[in-house]
Amino acid sequence: MFTGCRVSEALALKKTDIKSGTITFRKSTTKGKHKTRIVDIPPGLAAILAEYQPPGEMMFPGMRGVTERLTRFMADKILRAACNRIGVEGVSTHSFRRTALTQMSSAGIPLRTIQEISGHSDLGTLQRYLEVTPEQKRQAVSVIGF
Repeated sequence: MFTGCRVSEALALKKTDIKSGTITFRKSTTKGKHKTRIVDIPPGLAAILAEYQPPGEMMFPGMRGVTERLTRFMADKILRAACNRIGVEGVSTHSFRRTALTQMSSAGIPLRTIQEISGHSDLGTLQRYLEVTPEQKRQAVSVIGF
């Protein structure tokens, strides 16, 4: 949520990818494997990371030593179980990415900047992620005219 990354990118993070106030999403772990990207760590995430000290080199180690890192399947299963416990429906691991990108757009962050942070190679794909609120539409038409 704090970086707008894909769940697979988060699950591939090593402790060494987090340093000097940034997170490095390595080219080898990004969708399409096009390029490495570096994202600043916001204060809320910095506080969480300061307390989170998993064993080993992976930020999200696998369960019981069976896998090196947590799998997408298990991350989704854990999230769905947590949502079921609190009565929330319709959430997926991808929901956090969509929400993060929409929040940036709603805050007026330029699409090109969001594209760099999210790792989308195509602006058209990025735009399909972004929800438009009724307030945004009202605000948009309010500037039209003489």
